[in-house]
Amino acid sequence: MNKSPVGGEGGGGVFHDPEVDGNGKANTITNNTTGSTDQNMKAIISSGGIGSGSGSGLVTKKKMNIVRMTLLFVGMTVACFIFYNSVFPSRFLPISLYDYTGTTSSQGNDHLLNAVLKNASMKDRTILVTTLNDAWAEPNSIFDLFLESFHIGSNTKWLLNHLVVICLDQKAYARCLALHPHCYELYTEGANFTSEASFMSSDYLQMMWRRIKFMSRILDKGYNFVFTDTDIMWLRNPFPQFYPDADFQIACDFFRGDSYSIKNLPNGGFTYVKSNERTIWFYKFWYFSRKAYPKMHDQDVLNKIKSDRLISRHGLKMRFLDTQYFGGFCQPSKDFNKVCTMHANCCVGLDNKVNDLRILLRVWRNFMALPPNATTTAQTSWTVPQNCSTSFQRLGKHS
Repeated sequence: MNKSPVGGEGGGGVFHDPEVDGNGKANTITNNTTGSTDQNMKAIISSGGIGSGSGSGLVTKKKMNIVRMTLLFVGMTVACFIFYNSVFPSRFLPISLYDYTGTTSSQGNDHLLNAVLKNASMKDRTILVTTLNDAWAEPNSIFDLFLESFHIGSNTKWLLNHLVVICLDQKAYARCLALHPHCYELYTEGANFTSEASFMSSDYLQMMWRRIKFMSRILDKGYNFVFTDTDIMWLRNPFPQFYPDADFQIACDFFRGDSYSIKNLPNGGFTYVKSNERTIWFYKFWYFSRKAYPKMHDQDVLNKIKSDRLISRHGLKMRFLDTQYFGGFCQPSKDFNKVCTMHANCCVGLDNKVNDLRILLRVWRNFMALPPNATTTAQTSWTVPQNCSTSFQRLGKHS
């Protein structure tokens, strides 16, 4: 995914994941455990806790041996577990830890979030969610284009009543309140998400993971959601094209023709997720998996874990969305009578995105202005990407 304005926390985690370097460190742990046992036993003996008094020497030695062997066994078990993780890094936490289904860490203003979600919710507790920072909220920037797409799309304007905008700074929050009824300011201690985050920078990664963590929180509250990056233009109501039996469905940079195939290349900028035990578990699994791949963003980590046996074991029904309905600059939708969304993916740079999305909306507006009988036969095609098509090459020259 590209230069999205939102994201997640990169550093801390609920669990500590031990890192090892083969058997050498495992042996160190075992030896340290044994050494600690000897010291503990000396302390117990000196305090008279075991075998004090005459005639108890044999009993004392037996108890010492039992305790020493027990602790040694525990040390060996831990060492084996760490060695296993060094060989199979994607299995860095046991299943029991991933089965955690409690709420994510509590945050302030929870009652305000509950009110915003309730006011925006559809009857089936489904909401649309996007995230916004000041750089993307500036007038005549991404947020204005995003809202405009709902107004000129086919059967999309009503969806704005169910859109929740999660604002990552105060300026974005003020701008949102001036344009939209359902805004929520998400405060992240120690973070500054105001300016544009360069692709794959530490701020960018933190924003990506912040998003995953927050969406997990929404699932915990029992809401289904369609998450959309703000650089996605909503051109047609997408709900008829969603798979009714899927728990988690996601758009693709490149679609391989089979909605079940994990060979598809997903893009985390557009997802439709139903709140249930399987998705609540999955989002926590996804978020915790960042510890195994510390320099990757959420989309790349998803590509790593999408085939993990734990996902199938938990029964998560995952589907990948066809780019003929959910297209983008990577793989544009070719049928204007089917396209629902278009994403400024495969593109970096705010100015590049704004330029090409303006062109995209102009092409769409011209298509919508055609007489009804002409839209089915018109050979309309996108004239984008333009600036975005060379954005990565130009980024490389300036980096």
